[in-house]
Amino acid sequence: MPQPPQASTSSSQAYLPDERNASVLVYVNGEFVPRAEARVSVFDAGYVCGDGVWEGVRLVNGRIVSLDAHIQRLFEGATAIDMDIGMSRQQVESVILQTFAVNQMHDGAHARLMVTRGIKSTPNQDPRFIVGQASIVCVAEHKVVDVLAKQCGLTLHTSTIRCSTPDVFDLRLNSHSRLNFIQALIQAIHAGADEALMLDTHGFVSSCNSTNFFIVRQGALWTSSGRYCFNGITRATVLRLAREAGIAVHEGDYTLAEVYGAEEAFVTGTLGGITPVSVIDGHSLPTRGMGALTQRLATLYQRYISTPNPTAGRGLSSTFAH
Repeated sequence: MPQPPQASTSSSQAYLPDERNASVLVYVNGEFVPRAEARVSVFDAGYVCGDGVWEGVRLVNGRIVSLDAHIQRLFEGATAIDMDIGMSRQQVESVILQTFAVNQMHDGAHARLMVTRGIKSTPNQDPRFIVGQASIVCVAEHKVVDVLAKQCGLTLHTSTIRCSTPDVFDLRLNSHSRLNFIQALIQAIHAGADEALMLDTHGFVSSCNSTNFFIVRQGALWTSSGRYCFNGITRATVLRLAREAGIAVHEGDYTLAEVYGAEEAFVTGTLGGITPVSVIDGHSLPTRGMGALTQRLATLYQRYISTPNPTAGRGLSSTFAH
């Protein structure tokens, strides 16, 4: 029987172990329960066929980074699949804030809010068999990225699995269904890489299996057109910060050959922020880690998430005061 691949310390999802995570309280449909007791029904639509949407948010210095953007994306996703969350935006925000608060988290934490269509009368695909309200779960954990491991850079392997077109599966929808990306990642892991680089259906570079992808060529920042990649909130923030800093930005189609000739590369995501890439398909980049422009953007992004201001994040105490 095949053994599951072992987690990599340089994965874009990797974080430092923290024994406090074993005793966190998890929000499950209006109640906070110990992690070991957190349960959903085997008839839940999310378990039956991945029917639901989710968001991951990061807590830095008492503030949730880009909370409004995450809530907006969650509700847009729910609308796209005709799912009633059963809560207002303010109530959903409160769930996240309370989950951090009951676990006494103020910095270096991450929460995943998961919403599914709810419990079904029988395990099938048809949403008309739902018998109750949406299921809402929020898991908060102490998560701090290993800075030293991150600086070494990721190794990427280009997967044979392509990013889908919006008429097949819209990647702007933060759906629970992730099997295609998991398959792409497994290919990369078996090739000795940390994450999969994925192309679009036309053969141009799109994104990685769980993060957005950037390269640096001749001092300019390149990323995909956005038509076939994740609607990354960190991606959008990095592009904005780059333009505000006067860095040339190219959003459009480009090839693997152009990637192999890049000076630098990095990926973006909520948990890791900006993570450099060192090797792609066996091609070592000149920087082998944090290049000059990647470091500059990482500094701008860290300043953005660490500075108290209305656009960088929502403070826990100020939100509860309303």
